[in-house]
Amino acid sequence: MILATDIDYFITNFSSSIVTPQWIVDTYGSRNWVEVFYREAKGWLGLKEYQVRDKRSLLRHFILVFCAYTFILWHQLTGGLRRRWANKPLNTFTEALEAFRTAMSFRFVDWLNLNRDVFAAYKASLGYIWA
Repeated sequence: MILATDIDYFITNFSSSIVTPQWIVDTYGSRNWVEVFYREAKGWLGLKEYQVRDKRSLLRHFILVFCAYTFILWHQLTGGLRRRWANKPLNTFTEALEAFRTAMSFRFVDWLNLNRDVFAAYKASLGYIWA
């Protein structure tokens, strides 16, 4: 049991002029958002799904995941996805991601309808027949 008279220690490299009890509470409270980001990036955007080993390729993979996360979150916060691709509020990242996937699917099908010959030529170059 922790009593109010117990002494806790906080170690930081910030100046003692900056570190106040409120600063400690605010800084520690912000830590949860880092955990939320990693959980969503790993679970939904494939942060841990890399198949490369060299540093440069890993860095590129991480940058792409961070950019995708930022892009989807920006659309969620500005309402861009909600206006056209959702019929409900996008309160969570997964709801925004689903609206984003819907938008991308629609755009791909729209592009495919306009560029059937390009897509068929691409598939033919791989040895497939697209009818």
